[in-house]
Amino acid sequence: MKKLLHSIVIPVYQSRDILEVLVDRVSKVMNDADLHFEMVLIDDGSIDGSFEKIKQLAALHKFIRGFALSRNFGHQAALCIGLSKSRGEFIAIIDDDLQDPPEILPNFFQLLYEGADVVYGVRRRRKEGVVKKILYAGFYRLLNILSNIDIPVDAGDFCVMKRRVVDAMQQLRESNPFLRGIRSWVGFKQIGVEYERCARHQGVSRYTMQKYFNLAVTGLLMFSYIPLRVATYLGFFAIAVSSFYVMFIVIYWLIFPFNVPGYLSMMVIISFLGGVQLAAIGIIGEYIARVNDNVRSWPVAIIAEATSGEKA
Repeated sequence: MKKLLHSIVIPVYQSRDILEVLVDRVSKVMNDADLHFEMVLIDDGSIDGSFEKIKQLAALHKFIRGFALSRNFGHQAALCIGLSKSRGEFIAIIDDDLQDPPEILPNFFQLLYEGADVVYGVRRRRKEGVVKKILYAGFYRLLNILSNIDIPVDAGDFCVMKRRVVDAMQQLRESNPFLRGIRSWVGFKQIGVEYERCARHQGVSRYTMQKYFNLAVTGLLMFSYIPLRVATYLGFFAIAVSSFYVMFIVIYWLIFPFNVPGYLSMMVIISFLGGVQLAAIGIIGEYIARVNDNVRSWPVAIIAEATSGEKA
């Protein structure tokens, strides 16, 4: 099993200064474990010369295969391209910032040899700010509650998979992929392994809160129809509240006749109903936008360049 090809897929963004350390650590781990491997580096539209560095490293190491996307398509898109270009029987996904330690990859692969189809990392502790920790924890738990499949809590993209799992994942042609959810959806025998996530090797994360929010929305909308149902429930709730309020006003007027313009109550009701309608339209619009993206069948990303010997 060790002599079969192992693919290490790594999305790269603005990481020129860390690439050499990344390659050295990953290659040392794989060589020490006597594992036959390739390293697939996908440059996601970096402007700091990351792909030039990848080409330099590819010239020095035959196990490196590099691809540059035509622009910044996003982390998930880069991973999809990396998976499609991988050739191994066992495929690993790891980020370029070394927060997910490559030293535990041989243990992950060993579990694949013993019968697992997917081994994913479960983050025991995160070396990040309190606010981010709270948001991450809240998102994963909310997703698990709302999703129609069981998506592991505190598990990111860091994992190893057998080829048949990757082939199954690639059958799902999503324009806005959420790979950790797709990985859960395809099934197979999956095992979670706890690990301590390290601090970034250097620099700061370029994955902004806006990008995290967009990824969270994609995950929620891809694997749950509950937001649509919530909009429907809010509509029925608004109708019920309005009906009870009308009944209350009529009965109160019959017992204690009064003459009040009712401007305030009218504005409250109109504002409430307007808010419910706008929220419902917004939720429906998000689903329609994603349906439109998938119907167009555009590629998830475009490869502009590849290292020597590779087809772009």
